Amino acid sequence: MSETVKLGMVGCGVIAQRHLKHASGLYACELAAVCDVDEKRVRATAEKFGIEKVFTDAEALIADPGIDAVILALPTCFRRDLGLAVLRSGKHLLTEKPVAMNAAEVAELIVARGDRVAACCSSRMSHFRSARAAAGAIADGKIGRLREVHVRAVRAAGPAPAEPPPAWRLRRDLNGGGILVNWGSYDFDFVFTLTGWNLRPKSVFAQTWTMPEILQAHQAPGSDAETHVAAQVACADGVVFRYERAERFTGENSECWQFVGDRGSIRLDMTRPMNPVYFNEVDPEKGVITKELFHDPESREDGHLVPVKDFIESIREGRRPATDLERSLLIARLTDGIFASAESGGLITLE
Repeated sequence: MSETVKLGMVGCGVIAQRHLKHASGLYACELAAVCDVDEKRVRATAEKFGIEKVFTDAEALIADPGIDAVILALPTCFRRDLGLAVLRSGKHLLTEKPVAMNAAEVAELIVARGDRVAACCSSRMSHFRSARAAAGAIADGKIGRLREVHVRAVRAAGPAPAEPPPAWRLRRDLNGGGILVNWGSYDFDFVFTLTGWNLRPKSVFAQTWTMPEILQAHQAPGSDAETHVAAQVACADGVVFRYERAERFTGENSECWQFVGDRGSIRLDMTRPMNPVYFNEVDPEKGVITKELFHDPESREDGHLVPVKDFIESIREGRRPATDLERSLLIARLTDGIFASAESGGLITLE
């Protein structure tokens, strides 16, 4: 392969526009082709970014020998088949989150990958400098032995929208789920990254809820996926991971990502990297003393830049991307376990 990575984009929606914007400014990356079933939209996108090759058939783009790598930015239900086609054609793969509908599909992609780079954009929030500062402090033992991870991110319902969100967003057959895959992918990647990918979930007890009847105007007709999830995950070494995520919540906003050890704790906001990272240090005489561990405001837009940049650099350097398929499989297994527990009403043992 030449020094320049020739990139193809499948999908021209909102998130694809961000990928293209950032990829266009990367050294050693050439926007070679773009594809969407909407011919008007794909031609407008190609003109906007100066892309020569235009496709309305994803498989035709994937088969093009002039393309080295492909980004899939289209609904989850299409990612497994197209991802397999990308990898089997000898090309590198970056997918939006989640990688596929379930862990079994991710495992299929791992088998097909070979020596190609395959990565997922669930790492978007984990790249921020605030996250890296927190991860470094945990790795250095500042909080001592990890006991608990607590993530609670619930957002209150606002005024009814002028028009409902996209249909795929809360359709299990199109997206594999609702809030759990839309935001849980980020939350789990973030938690695993900050704990050095050493957290090992063993069992889970969970419940999910769909949109309350009173808020039906906030979703597209035919929606059947969850908008609220709560789970308690028992992990190896006695660590407990408590997790709650909700949108159009019937209570007030509450957002916190906290890592608790036997010598202190760290608290930060995953979605607002401009906010400080706090370290609660335990003094044997004075008790808990809260300090600002890190405060270097950065743009949320960096979260859209870095996964693409990391993908291109991984290809050129022959290294592992931030969140590869094995790490995506760990996220998918936990997600599948939460769904299974919610459906059965009981405790689920994880692989």
